[in-house]
Amino acid sequence: MVVNDRAERGAVPPPASEALAFHEALDGYAPTPIHELPPTASSLGLAAVLLKDESSRLGLPAFKILGASWAVERALRGRAEATTLVAASAGNHGRAVARVAATRGLRCRIFLPRRARPSRRDAIAGEGADVVVVDGSYEDAVAAAEAAGREPGALLVSDVGASGPPEWVIDGYATLFHEAQAQADYDLVLVPVGVGSLAAAAARHGAAVDAKVVGVEPVAAGCLAASLLAGRPTAVPTRGTIMAGLDCAEVSPAAWPSLRAGIHGVVTVGDDATRVAMDTLADAGLSIGESGAAPLAALRGLATEPGCEPLRRAVDLGPGSRVLLIATEGRTGG
Repeated sequence: MVVNDRAERGAVPPPASEALAFHEALDGYAPTPIHELPPTASSLGLAAVLLKDESSRLGLPAFKILGASWAVERALRGRAEATTLVAASAGNHGRAVARVAATRGLRCRIFLPRRARPSRRDAIAGEGADVVVVDGSYEDAVAAAEAAGREPGALLVSDVGASGPPEWVIDGYATLFHEAQAQADYDLVLVPVGVGSLAAAAARHGAAVDAKVVGVEPVAAGCLAASLLAGRPTAVPTRGTIMAGLDCAEVSPAAWPSLRAGIHGVVTVGDDATRVAMDTLADAGLSIGESGAAPLAALRGLATEPGCEPLRRAVDLGPGSRVLLIATEGRTGG
């Protein structure tokens, strides 16, 4: 658990709005639902626990298509000659980029780390992409994708970096929070971190609507927690986790300013706690994957563990709290 004592909400950029109209015009677009979890709220002594369910978004089992589709749209405005989309991924981003490439009649190459599950590799290949498994970490896959993105006709669609597509990915994720604001009332958001693009969008949203935001990371990949403690982006070793989408060693430079200024703190969770959270959601009829269930595991820790008391006070978690959990993915199997 980390409390961000350096948060400065006035320094957080406003949420983007241009992507919303773009997404609303896509075939098959519909806001994803928000579910109430009354037994969880009752057991934790909270007014409400709500879950934004991204298990089915534009035909894919994760939220990533929001960022990928908008980043490609923006990038192609200046690169009409591009013939091949390139990306690194732990699974969901790569599949989203592959889907966008297919809809636009472009080729696609996705670089995955060695730890990527076969089911995730197969899903990306099933979208028509060429899958390259890198003998290394997610960060090694990012480096390989960056090299491939410099080839003639290639367009790198990365959610890690300082500008361009990484910033447009964050802007694309704003649609999720525009939807949530119209669907429910809440004063605290728990959001998975990973490289930080979605969490940056959450921080911008929270600053705009006066909701506090807490990031959620695996114990084995707490790069935002380490960065907040250091006051600067800090890489951490990663040893693997079932939360594949969050198995990241460092936050994106594009995301860091919003995270630094707008995230109130971070809760880290272990694989066992996340498995329990998945089972709880399954009992409620919700098919949520590991990274998507992590916010529920984190909320339980935040509400009950003595070590989380400083962050609990910082976000005013108590009987009147209405908490929104961002469940970023459905179960992918394998």
